[in-house]
Amino acid sequence: MSEVDAELLYTKDHEWVLIEDNVATVGISDHAQNELGDITYVELPEDDAEFGEGDEVCTIESVKASSPVFAPLSGQIIEVNTELDDEPGAVNSDCYGAGWIFKMEFTDSKEIDALLNAEDYEDFIA
Repeated sequence: MSEVDAELLYTKDHEWVLIEDNVATVGISDHAQNELGDITYVELPEDDAEFGEGDEVCTIESVKASSPVFAPLSGQIIEVNTELDDEPGAVNSDCYGAGWIFKMEFTDSKEIDALLNAEDYEDFIA
């Protein structure tokens, strides 16, 4: 059974989202990292890049597959987790903490309504 953090929101593409003011911190869920297996590389997005909701932001590579990471909201990248350059396995070991991938300043708070709460995400992956 995958761990689902009750404090976070989720997408159907298995990204988790932490909303603080108008900034969204984004990573992949425990379910997603379990499915991928040992993560070997995280292609981080460029600082200041702008994305629409659902756009592909970056890619995660594992021993099993390569998987896209999508923007859960429209906005601009304001920070990337450069620690993942040296330690991509942090996504496996601490996906909801040290394994975060990027932070974006979002432009449309109404898009948050489309995200899943923890209970709905648990139902979705069941």
